[in-house]
Amino acid sequence: MNPFSMTSGLFLRRAVSQFAVALTFVVAVVSVPVFAQGVSSKSKAMADESSSATPKLIQPEELARILQAPKGDKPLIFHVGYRVLYQQAHVPRAEYIGPASEPDGIQVLRQRVHPLPRTQYIVLYCGCCPWNKCPNVEPAYKELRALGFRNVKLLYIADNFGNDWVDKGYLVEKGE
Repeated sequence: MNPFSMTSGLFLRRAVSQFAVALTFVVAVVSVPVFAQGVSSKSKAMADESSSATPKLIQPEELARILQAPKGDKPLIFHVGYRVLYQQAHVPRAEYIGPASEPDGIQVLRQRVHPLPRTQYIVLYCGCCPWNKCPNVEPAYKELRALGFRNVKLLYIADNFGNDWVDKGYLVEKGE
């Protein structure tokens, strides 16, 4: 057996082994940021989902039925629209918060819910205009979700409060 061929065989094995270790190191170094980015993206997506999950809607007839029922848990109801609309007519037991499209309205909402358990059943509504144009319910909903509230529903007012609540004969309160 040729001693030169044994030496070159050992040299070749050692070189392949070192190359494999170096390649593994490079793959590991390159993979860490990619993996971390994937984890970060998933965490961000989960956080976004919790703060802006698809809102649960409650229909006017369902809320009216809940409010008229002699027993059962009643939700807190927040009017997150404009004062003039609230004064003209509002859902019984609703509390005026103010337009959630404005910073003052969001601040009042934060202060009002601060002491509440995050499991509190809350219904938000505005009723100023058609549902897809309302500037107030979405910011209020997102704020409550960001604060950890999960039992929040939006009163679905398709057109406006007059057409979708008052004209249907549901009970109302007027004034402050």
